[in-house]
Amino acid sequence: MGFRFGVRVKPGARKDRVGGRWGENALIVAVAAPAVEGKANERLRAVLAKAFGVRKGDVSVVAGDRGRDKVIELSPAPADAAERLNMLLAEST
Repeated sequence: MGFRFGVRVKPGARKDRVGGRWGENALIVAVAAPAVEGKANERLRAVLAKAFGVRKGDVSVVAGDRGRDKVIELSPAPADAAERLNMLLAEST
């Protein structure tokens, strides 16, 4: 198993943006793609891959495919994945 964490997706945003905390420990990710035909999920994977310095293929949505609240898995995860997540959670939106 890779590194898993929760995200709250905001589809249809003006621009892609990663940072901030939703609830207790979910990362906020805004994507410019609409929530239609999986476009937001594809963009979410690309945005998170860039934020964590991994390939898009290393990012999977393992729960919440059709909702705003999702569980993401990075596999293989970078060694500093937990540190990067904490930094992104601490950013203001």
